[in-house]
Amino acid sequence: MILITGDTHGDISRFKNPLIKKLKKNDSLIICGDFGFIWNGSKKEKKLLKWIGKRRYNVLFVEGVHENYDELEKYETEYWCGGLTRKISGNLRQLIRGNVFDLLDRRVFAFGGGRSEENDSYLEGEDTEKRWLREIPTDEELKKSDEALKQFGNKVDIVVSYEPPASISEFICLGKTDRSHINTYLEHIRETVDFGGWYFGRHHINKRIPPKYYALFDEAVPADSNRKGV
Repeated sequence: MILITGDTHGDISRFKNPLIKKLKKNDSLIICGDFGFIWNGSKKEKKLLKWIGKRRYNVLFVEGVHENYDELEKYETEYWCGGLTRKISGNLRQLIRGNVFDLLDRRVFAFGGGRSEENDSYLEGEDTEKRWLREIPTDEELKKSDEALKQFGNKVDIVVSYEPPASISEFICLGKTDRSHINTYLEHIRETVDFGGWYFGRHHINKRIPPKYYALFDEAVPADSNRKGV
């Protein structure tokens, strides 16, 4: 089984969800950005990451906008289930944006990152700028993402991202038409890729948007992989 949930923001109580507790070996829990457990590199933090990595199921996450990229990038990358990951501890991994993974015979396209309020406000200060700008995908990452999808004929079962496509974001936030770099790119993915279900955590709500989009926060839902729609 593959379960998907929204931003965890370092909240360990999320793992007490009854559905999550039922996951077995080789099952996976995917978190749609703002994982939040990798922040300061402290002993307490590493102990908690080790606990998460000891779950009998895989704990996988895409990056959001509130991550400490300096700490995250200290972990080495390696290929796993067909795509590039960062192995954090045991069964805990980051799914690096723009990669396609084969999980339980389902093809999963992962694309983390987004645009935070911090970047919108143009915060000053070199340290702040270095931390937050890495949340925004580069043109090179977008190119590699397109290439990865083309290898599979632009067909996947599941899309997991932090941000939604532009049209879905505008549906949720009625009247808002300001499209970010990443929302526009994900709209391109929506229009060109055949997929079964799309899951994202940006808006901190639990809402199914027919026919096949899911805004998630603190709920965990089974992944739908029917490319003909839900």
